[in-house]
Amino acid sequence: MPSRISGKVVSISETGDAITDLAHEQLADIPQDDRTSIECGGHTTLGIYPLDHDQPELTYVAILGKSGRLELSLIGDSAAKFLGLKVNDEVTIKW
Repeated sequence: MPSRISGKVVSISETGDAITDLAHEQLADIPQDDRTSIECGGHTTLGIYPLDHDQPELTYVAILGKSGRLELSLIGDSAAKFLGLKVNDEVTIKW
């Protein structure tokens, strides 16, 4: 049975990233690779990436952001606008 942790989107950055209430410390023991899925607003991505990742444009990713929190980002675009992510959306991480 997979493990899980839940949180929510607490703000949207100026670039449209969804910033969650899940702190980096809460994610320390979670696998960072594609065994881990992150779901928010009906959209799912696999893996948790560092801030200096090299994912291609328009890839939906979960990032250990500058905020000290997990951030959901659409590379080169606004996750909030393109995917419809908004404050108070539930975020579920499974591994």
